[in-house]
Amino acid sequence: MAGTRAAIRYAKAVLDLAQTQNTAQAVNEDMMLVAKAVSENKDLREVLQSAMIKANDKKDVLLKVFPNANPMFSGLLDILVKNKRVNILGDVATKYIELFEKSQNIEVAHVTSAVELTDDLKKKVLAKVKELTSADKIEIKNTVDASIIGGFILRVGDVQYNASISNQLNTLKREFTLN
Repeated sequence: MAGTRAAIRYAKAVLDLAQTQNTAQAVNEDMMLVAKAVSENKDLREVLQSAMIKANDKKDVLLKVFPNANPMFSGLLDILVKNKRVNILGDVATKYIELFEKSQNIEVAHVTSAVELTDDLKKKVLAKVKELTSADKIEIKNTVDASIIGGFILRVGDVQYNASISNQLNTLKREFTLN
């Protein structure tokens, strides 16, 4: 919990600075790369979490992994190293992305489906999300999960709509067991 609060504070500070320097979009692209790399690469996560590896060595590794990053990324690393918080870099990147999207009035619709969404389905999801929100821009993030069998689960902000076949089967199962 404390790590999350700290990540939010660092992310806000970086976003504020990036907005004053008109580099918020470029920093967001770097943060998307960082968040993806940290979430998908077990070795990188282990390096960041390791107490045995010195903070400056972690910084050197990160600068080699992200050689074309915005100078603000290097500055963030300097501060995280100084404050012994390099281990929360992935969280900082994720929170930065969330804050940036909110500042740009971008709504992210998370769609979980049994198969990859087609262009036609994406258009339908976009139309539904536009009904539910007042966002200027809508971004769809699709996750494929075969366990839902069919249908989809749509999550926009705090609202979730579950139209999956597995949910319908579970509902039927509960109704039969209650009777």
